[in-house]
Amino acid sequence: MVNSLAQVPPEFLHALGTLRKAQCRDELRLAEIPAPARLAPFAVALGAEVMAPGPNAGTKPVHGPAAMALAAASGTEDEEETELATGRFILLHDPEGSAVWDGEFRIVTYIRAQLEPEMGNDEMLGTVAWTWLVEALENHKAPYRAAGGTATRVLSESFGTLADRPGTIDIELRASWTPASSDVTAHLEAWSDMVCTFAGLPPLPDGVSALPHRRRN
Repeated sequence: MVNSLAQVPPEFLHALGTLRKAQCRDELRLAEIPAPARLAPFAVALGAEVMAPGPNAGTKPVHGPAAMALAAASGTEDEEETELATGRFILLHDPEGSAVWDGEFRIVTYIRAQLEPEMGNDEMLGTVAWTWLVEALENHKAPYRAAGGTATRVLSESFGTLADRPGTIDIELRASWTPASSDVTAHLEAWSDMVCTFAGLPPLPDGVSALPHRRRN
């Protein structure tokens, strides 16, 4: 992190300005978080979460997992919101450039959402998660190169005194790519849509189907 604006390269200041212009989905709670200090000389990080509203929140209709969460809360006094997905968006900048990045900027992301345990056996799960990333960037016309990532299924089982807790499967996507320029507005907007897609919120990109049945504890 930088202690003085005078030390910040103009290219990174421009990138920060374009992040502020991004119009992210209303369902996404976005806030700045501490950026990693060792990945690049300059960095900014944003954390996000998508919550299913309580029954009295008065939000617009949703379907899929969000609708299920809303229905489960109906008729109860518990208005506590349910987390559907979380994520991190990190923008890195190295004025000297990086051969690994193939550029001076790099976007690093992490997204996690919970599924029904039986979904963990779907061999296409990782492919679908990666497709969401690629199509989100394409739909927002966010030019990029050198993209890479890993989709992971995380199984959680409880035993002993916790044996009554249901098993869960989480899908995690860790990915990074190099934006074509310091204008990263479209990249943050695409990522915003991607987190909401993981959460099961509409609308989805054309030709992409939601993974059904997120589980709520």
